[in-house]
Amino acid sequence: MLAPEDIQALSSTVRGPVLTPDSEDYAAETFAFNAATVHRPDVVLGAEDAQDVAAGVRWAAACGLPVAVQATGHGADSVVEGGLLISTRRLQALQVDPAARTARVGAGVKWRSVLEASVPHGLVGLHGSSTDVGVVGYTVGGGLPVLGRAHGFAADHVRSMEVVTADGALRRINAEAEAELFALMLGGKGNFGIVTELEFSLFPLGEFYGGGIIYPGADAAVILAAFRQWLPTLPEDASPSISLLRLPDMEFVPAPLRGQFVVHLRFAAAAGREEGDRLLAPMRAVSTPLMDTAGPMDYLDVDQIHMDPADPLPFADAGALLTDLNEETVADLLALAGEGTDCPLLLVEIRPLGGALARAGALPNAVSGRDAAFLLFLLGFKMPPIAEAVQASIRTILAAMAPHSTGYTLVNFHGQPGDEADRARAWSPAVYERMRAAKASYDPANVLRFGHAITGVPA
Repeated sequence: MLAPEDIQALSSTVRGPVLTPDSEDYAAETFAFNAATVHRPDVVLGAEDAQDVAAGVRWAAACGLPVAVQATGHGADSVVEGGLLISTRRLQALQVDPAARTARVGAGVKWRSVLEASVPHGLVGLHGSSTDVGVVGYTVGGGLPVLGRAHGFAADHVRSMEVVTADGALRRINAEAEAELFALMLGGKGNFGIVTELEFSLFPLGEFYGGGIIYPGADAAVILAAFRQWLPTLPEDASPSISLLRLPDMEFVPAPLRGQFVVHLRFAAAAGREEGDRLLAPMRAVSTPLMDTAGPMDYLDVDQIHMDPADPLPFADAGALLTDLNEETVADLLALAGEGTDCPLLLVEIRPLGGALARAGALPNAVSGRDAAFLLFLLGFKMPPIAEAVQASIRTILAAMAPHSTGYTLVNFHGQPGDEADRARAWSPAVYERMRAAKASYDPANVLRFGHAITGVPA
């Protein structure tokens, strides 16, 4: 049990607020974007800077407490029970260097802020489907970008980082300084330290074509068959994805689509109107779209491609890496999630990989999935009366897709981590063993044990 003097000892060494469960702002400070995950730490520290993070880690070690970290809580798949939760959302430093084509951000910065600073210079970062997501958590989990087939994973393009390791030391690391720690932090999802600052490459972008086509769900089989045939015709500059959506009657859904089962094709390409229209023409000829928003796009409107919910919601999710999308794979998926089924999931999504995502980055890192052809991602509302049905459906679909899977996942799309064997599926066996050795070296007491944490090699 923590005594008042223990809390005071932390408060006296940090600039940010220190809160306990009976503090007025405790719930707001621990709140996660995934509202189904309600954290209950013994203490939460709202870090104002990297020195606060380091002081918090040292204090927790002295008190024998484990440490968790959260910025936005988009990836909050598991509850923090007890210990110290360090909130990094106040770390809002942001610097864009147009000449060097780099950005440097604090741990609380979201991708939206990066784009607002970089797009006026004709530069973009490798963000995912929503720019409301925090840069750091997304990137240390690998980061699957909207334009990933053209540029690879976000983690492939990190230049350096500032990280507080489990001993409370603040380190600046890169490919030369502590190269093994740097490599394993990129894709290792915070197993070895808390990132307080990240520097990464930006990419020039001229014309941009993006948006989506929404079809009637009754045509899902025809549309997925056409999608499978269309993919090999696309250049790496084009990144599509497709999902089966059971849209609720809620405000975040466009009014004409509420309460419907639809197929949503998403499309992004570094292209002008003529080239974008040419590339998308085969899919425009399939079925009769309910909505077509694809065309030349201001890059600051990029969230309109996937139309992810902007407000916090309670959800459960999980993913799998697939080896193919052949007729059998599609048939097995539609048997459980297609028209006429009782599938309760909001989203059943397929994201093609390949292109630069299949190639190793210029620097070594811990990102998995380069040998996979597709990512399957499942998401449903974790709320009564469908919460149990959502969890059961996720398990059933993953089991049915197992014959088409590599057996591995991407850590950011893994969902709630299970036992050690389940967590290991987020990395190749060789990378996982390197990570275990590094965990034993940098965090032998398993201080950073929340979320998708692994254990070190036994002594």
